[in-house]
Amino acid sequence: MRTGFGVRAALILIGFTAAIAQIVLLRELMVVFYGNESSIGLMLGSWLFWTAAGSSLAGRLAAGARQPRRLMAGIQVLITAILPATVLAVRAAKGLLQTVPGEVLGPGPMLLTSFSTLGPLCILCGALFTAGSKVYATACATTARKHPRDGHRSLTVERQVAARSEATGSVYLWEAVGSSAGGAVAGLILIRYLSSLEVAWLLAVLNLMAASGLAIAARPARYAAIGGLLGIAAVLAFFGWPKNLEAISQKHFWGGLHLVATRNSVYGSLAVVGTEGSRSVYENGVVLFNVPDPEAAEEAVHYALLEHPSPRSLLLIGGGLNGSIAQALRHPTLERVDYVELDPAILDLAQEYFPNEWLALRADGRVHVHVTDGRLFLKTTQSTFDVVIVNLPEPQNAQLNRFYTVEFFREVSRKLTPTGLLSFQLRSSEDYISAEQGQFLRSIDKSLRAAFPEVTAIPGETVHFFAARQAGTLASGAGELLARLHARNLQTSYVSDYFIPFRMTPDRMRDLDTELRPLESTPVNRDFAPVAYYFDAALWAGEFNQGYRRLFRAMAGVNFGTMLAAFAIVLAVLVVGGRWWGGPPGPRGSPRTRPSAEGSSRQGRLRDEGVPRGPGGPPHTARFVAGFSTAAMGFTMIGLEMLLLLAFQAVYGYVYQQLAVVIAAFMAGMALGSWLGMRRAARGGMRVLAVTQMLAAAAPLLLLGLFEAIGRADSTLGLAASQIAFPALALISGMLGGYQFPVASRIFFGAGQAEPPAPPLQRPGTLYALDLAGSCLGAVLFSVWLVPVFGFFKTALLSAMVSLAPAAMAMLEGSKPDPAE
Repeated sequence: MRTGFGVRAALILIGFTAAIAQIVLLRELMVVFYGNESSIGLMLGSWLFWTAAGSSLAGRLAAGARQPRRLMAGIQVLITAILPATVLAVRAAKGLLQTVPGEVLGPGPMLLTSFSTLGPLCILCGALFTAGSKVYATACATTARKHPRDGHRSLTVERQVAARSEATGSVYLWEAVGSSAGGAVAGLILIRYLSSLEVAWLLAVLNLMAASGLAIAARPARYAAIGGLLGIAAVLAFFGWPKNLEAISQKHFWGGLHLVATRNSVYGSLAVVGTEGSRSVYENGVVLFNVPDPEAAEEAVHYALLEHPSPRSLLLIGGGLNGSIAQALRHPTLERVDYVELDPAILDLAQEYFPNEWLALRADGRVHVHVTDGRLFLKTTQSTFDVVIVNLPEPQNAQLNRFYTVEFFREVSRKLTPTGLLSFQLRSSEDYISAEQGQFLRSIDKSLRAAFPEVTAIPGETVHFFAARQAGTLASGAGELLARLHARNLQTSYVSDYFIPFRMTPDRMRDLDTELRPLESTPVNRDFAPVAYYFDAALWAGEFNQGYRRLFRAMAGVNFGTMLAAFAIVLAVLVVGGRWWGGPPGPRGSPRTRPSAEGSSRQGRLRDEGVPRGPGGPPHTARFVAGFSTAAMGFTMIGLEMLLLLAFQAVYGYVYQQLAVVIAAFMAGMALGSWLGMRRAARGGMRVLAVTQMLAAAAPLLLLGLFEAIGRADSTLGLAASQIAFPALALISGMLGGYQFPVASRIFFGAGQAEPPAPPLQRPGTLYALDLAGSCLGAVLFSVWLVPVFGFFKTALLSAMVSLAPAAMAMLEGSKPDPAE
């Protein structure tokens, strides 16, 4: 069945718009929530829920639409208005929710805000899929009437069923193509050079142009409308309307503070904010550093350098622009400082708004600046270091957690000189360590001890951890640190003769050692079991709400075996219930199912055309299996995507260009798989469904094995893998989900259905809604609970079990004899 280029372009724009809007809005929400992967999961879950609701609820409207092209155009016009309004609503949410400056919001406000602000836009995006399916089906029907295959000008019932089935699969295909393009364009271009409102403005223009093309039939009028829209957009852009609105909105967002500058980076949203006598740099709402901040600058480097008897080489990962490098250079033995900063936009801001600190950093020939990921630098450098200092924020997300895992600590150990040491600091308290804080610190301490033979810590508002490659390297106490301080003639204010003995009194050191002593239940923080960022989120959310403290504690205390058994029971109920649900459309041979000669002929043509049977075909159970399989595949696909992204950044660093390629490859794989699935014959559809579900069950376990192998590879192979292997894995994973959807669509829309119009469960958009519903559940569970608490392996086992349940149903259904044969 053929459709025009304009219809296909409009369908591609559905995915293109949704992908870019999702990236922009998730970035905006992360600034409000100081986001980590848990908050992203709640945001993504809200997005998928409302999109599924929009796709499902719009089914009735689309099914009865006499002019579906105008319906689709109307939805695009509404999206044009609502997208920038959603950006403004998200920014306004900060003033409504954040009652205390710096408050870390719990899951309740996160979910409520995401749910309320994203709802209108996502409902329209879901409805757009349903309207697009109707437009495509109508175009197919028109083509079939003009070029009949059976000699009749009117469509047979089977051809109408085929059009409905192909429409859903084709829209899924073209939407995946658009999503792949949108993810790549957003990641590599748009968020680098445009603000969120400017991106929203660009999408608005594209959707208005597409709406004009769909709604206006006359070609001259259509071209005139598109040209007029381009002209108006150019005039408004020339006079700076999007930029002016962006500036006004940002000033309101940072109300009460002096906003000096904002900068969009591929790694986050940056802002320079001025207060009395100082300036602060924020990334995604979190303070990176303050200038001037002599206390933080001194503590970041002096304790670590004093722990070494004669440091000559220093590797500083992050946090070098607040004066800490200048402090480090005061140690007379230091010959070289390698400073690694991930985000080049931070260096650009420093050069422009902190000229004194930037000049001091660049003027000394001992300082070498590397714009790359810290772990990637460690993997590829041939140098060794006397001291490695990690001066980064706490592991509040998986990206930062990578610098507090056993695997990272072992990488550091391999790059240390024989007397080398590692140092970092984490927030704590002077006198009292809560249960949550103790759990978090013990996990980090146990992870350190798994990689280093000697570990110690200095108490205070920040706990300074030190780990040496050889036992006996670290200083014996405050006296030795003071002796080195005096020998190096260091005049300091905060790491001084007074503060060093005060912080390192024997009773305080002993109390901290007792608090850090690991329990039998203390987990080790790993790349593929990132429990520390979960503990950190629980700690700081619990500071403002005791209810969240109890919630996080309960979630972390769930036994995996118990949880797996509960999932198994639910899946078993679905399998058994699905087998008994509905039953056949009617007794075989009854007037409802008795095939006439004409009906038998239709069935033959139907099989030839690749469409499931109508009368006499599979019972309603087949439709349940198709829907169940689609929802389970949505759950698995979102899990595979998250595992790929988390594994990529855990092993190779947050190289955003490559992550954009990984996401684009995943969506391209879905498009390719969908195209392949649409080309295969319908015979054996249930068996094919069973095979794809079994492959989906095996996929996360196979991926985990590959992740482990790649992580153990040397640096050369590692770099090749980051550029080739991960995108290839993403492509293959996406193909699996893309291939299954059109196969399930044929079964879902053909099983037990002979006469249009479709019943409610078979209206356009229903199967897509089931796919999104499974993805919604997966997004929340994988990010908020499963991955951080149980790790990759146990999460992969659970995902495999979810996929095997519909596989078993499909195998049983596919083994039935075909009554029409």
